[in-house]
Amino acid sequence: MPKMDEVLAVILGGGQGKRLFPLTAERAKPAVPIAGKYRLIDIPISNCINSGIYNISVLTQFLSVSLHRHISRTYNFDHFHQGGVQIWAAEQTMENTSWYQGTADAVRKQQQEIRSSRKKHVLILAGDHLYRMDYAKMTDFHIANNADITVAVQPVLKEDAPRFGILKSDEDGRVTRFAEKPKDPALLQDMISRDDPVSPYLGSMGIYIFRMDVLMEVLRPDFGERKMDDFGGDIIPSLIEKGRRVFGYNFEGYWRDIGTIRTFYETNLALTDDDPEFDFYDPDNPIFTHPRFLPGSRLSACEIKQALIAEGSEISKSKIFHSIIGLRSHIGEGTEIRDTIVMGADWYGTLSNGAPIGIGRNCRIEGAIIDKNSSIGDNVVIKPFPENTELNGDYYYVRDGIVIIPKHTVLPAGTIIQP
Repeated sequence: MPKMDEVLAVILGGGQGKRLFPLTAERAKPAVPIAGKYRLIDIPISNCINSGIYNISVLTQFLSVSLHRHISRTYNFDHFHQGGVQIWAAEQTMENTSWYQGTADAVRKQQQEIRSSRKKHVLILAGDHLYRMDYAKMTDFHIANNADITVAVQPVLKEDAPRFGILKSDEDGRVTRFAEKPKDPALLQDMISRDDPVSPYLGSMGIYIFRMDVLMEVLRPDFGERKMDDFGGDIIPSLIEKGRRVFGYNFEGYWRDIGTIRTFYETNLALTDDDPEFDFYDPDNPIFTHPRFLPGSRLSACEIKQALIAEGSEISKSKIFHSIIGLRSHIGEGTEIRDTIVMGADWYGTLSNGAPIGIGRNCRIEGAIIDKNSSIGDNVVIKPFPENTELNGDYYYVRDGIVIIPKHTVLPAGTIIQP
């Protein structure tokens, strides 16, 4: 196995996260809660730690205060570990007055910090994926093939191909063609690389390993004929055209891109299945998060089926089916919750206007996402809308048919939200 202390991990966390709005209205995308008690940024950082990578940097830009706070409170290595988790915030300099313009541009603007790490390889990661991966195995593949860049790849469903970078490779794994989010039918037909009618494509997972010298080369302004701001759209196709050694590393485990409200919603609720494809519990490769000193949840006379309930919650005489209940959730008597993500609260008590945080009595909530620190009054009814429905209400949003109650919202008693 390779020496993982020769690898620097760079996690891209600076995107605006428009497709996850309104969950990203007050927070960066990697700070969005998942599974009741974690945040999306915990996934790549935990994978790094479990892979033996302790030199980790997170690039941030939009609404990054809560993300910075979570990282600084959670990932404090002791004096006997070299490295740590650094935050590289976007900044204006005498040379660069603009913000990050793409994935490659974000890395370019931090290349002095990257170079000063004096590592041999740089692992580029996204901050909005759910998976458990041993980066040491990918690094070993990268080194064994003397690759300039290695791209983690997975089979992609036919209908999902326009959302991914699609590639073709030879029998040795060397990438021969790359198309970023192809939509042209002729190009899609030409990019088929697998004898599988359901998943005929190989898609990039947005996980890259560069040799340090190659990364510094591709970030130079004179590397290509045009400015190259994105790895998938610019850098990788250019490297292939120049005949460089680009390889695809086949990853066969669970992986989900949580880039839209629909995928976020469905991926979360799938965690409540009796035998979920992805399980946060793994004693050998745990997913880490901020340790909290909260009491066990108190449940009184409840009916609960297929649910994840985080600590510090209080639920009385309620019914909860196929749902996630986040930290410090308060749910009143007679309430029924189905197919819903309740993100919980950051504190106990009330909002600044005196409204009690939590869900009131005798509510009927189905097909919704209730963001943190919301106050839902008694007798509130929320029902899902048909898929693909998009609309904005006074107290809520509907995205792809899913009702979203934004952070810090107060829903008056008796509110009805339904088609």
